[in-house]
Amino acid sequence: MKKETGIALLPIGVFLVLYLGLGILFEYVLKIPMGFYNVPIVVAFLAAILVACVQNRKVNFDKKLELMAQGVGDKNIITMLLIFLTAGCFVGVVGRSSAESVAYFMLALIPARFSVAVLFVVACFVSVAMGTSVGTITLLTPIAVAVSAASGFDLPFCVGAVMGGAMFGDNLSFISDTTIAACNGQGCEMKDKFRENFWIAFPAAVITLVLILVLSFQTEIHGRVDQSYHLLQVLPYVLVLIGGIIGINVFVVLLTGIASGALIMLLGGHTTPTDLLANMGSGVSGMFETCMVAILVAAMCALIREYGGFDALLGWIHRIFKGKRGGQLGMGLLVGAMDIATANNTVAIVMANPIAKEMAQEYCVTPKKTASLLDTFSCIFQGVIPYGAQMLVAISAAHELGYEISAFQIMPRLFYPMFLLLCSLIAIFGVEKKQK
Repeated sequence: MKKETGIALLPIGVFLVLYLGLGILFEYVLKIPMGFYNVPIVVAFLAAILVACVQNRKVNFDKKLELMAQGVGDKNIITMLLIFLTAGCFVGVVGRSSAESVAYFMLALIPARFSVAVLFVVACFVSVAMGTSVGTITLLTPIAVAVSAASGFDLPFCVGAVMGGAMFGDNLSFISDTTIAACNGQGCEMKDKFRENFWIAFPAAVITLVLILVLSFQTEIHGRVDQSYHLLQVLPYVLVLIGGIIGINVFVVLLTGIASGALIMLLGGHTTPTDLLANMGSGVSGMFETCMVAILVAAMCALIREYGGFDALLGWIHRIFKGKRGGQLGMGLLVGAMDIATANNTVAIVMANPIAKEMAQEYCVTPKKTASLLDTFSCIFQGVIPYGAQMLVAISAAHELGYEISAFQIMPRLFYPMFLLLCSLIAIFGVEKKQK
């Protein structure tokens, strides 16, 4: 085991100061319009990586490059990058008109006042079926943008509903990377973890839906939505949603959407082959910054891990929390701290698994409970951090459709992660069932 080195966590502090600190200063103190966008996230991460490279003099620079390459080459990172690029291509193919057609089709079937609630419920079902919050957010954010523009609901409200529903499935789905990582790491059956987890996640989802409905009825709808739409252009989204609900692989789902969208756009005369290729390229290009963030985070975390930063963090949490309930809270904060550091809830669970398993034995916590805690708290933190893949994808997808929105506008509307935290704390400190 590497020596604990708290100073190894300095790059994370540097990033937070540059990105969050300057963003808050520009946006809310200096009142600069869209001030948050004056702080390029890639530059902030580059500065953090520079600090990480300067640290740990015992390792030469060539070895540090090798460590960063190993971090970037992780299966989860590669999978995430491919999802980003494929989803960007899908957005480029179907374009704004298809997203608007989906929104107007939905609004023609249901009263406009219930649009945001429908977005949340659909996101819950799709994310459970697909097992990926990033894929769900990418697919549904264009619809949320179009619903906002058509009905008059605030864009952060609509996007927040999609993100909340996406994290519901990320937490519960049998095919989610987080579920697989947590159950394998703690040695429990997925069905047992699901049952333990369901009675925390479901109440949070119900409360979120009720709050969304309350706020929806307090929102003034700007007239009746009677925009025309091309029903055939809805087909790619329908195929993608059906594929997600029945549990088809996310890549197959996205490729099906791309192929069907391309055929419909070409055969319907809505675009030319050259324009279609250009749109696909623009969609992929819109995800480049998000991909770079994932790469830089993986590289930075590899250096921090080598220097003993994560061992120090794990050690501090292990020494602070005592007793069974304190131990459970410690596990949750442990994986939350890992998620803040890595911006990847699957990686956070993998890193926290060994020490959490040791803590579970010490505090007499069952494997299914431990797996549930790790998965739930990782999703709570991942669902709200402004530099997480989920937030970045939502912002990027909205940007591709011509709308600007910041993380700080979305965060206050992330109701589901907030209620998931509340329900988790009640499950820990409330009246517990007798463990079998």
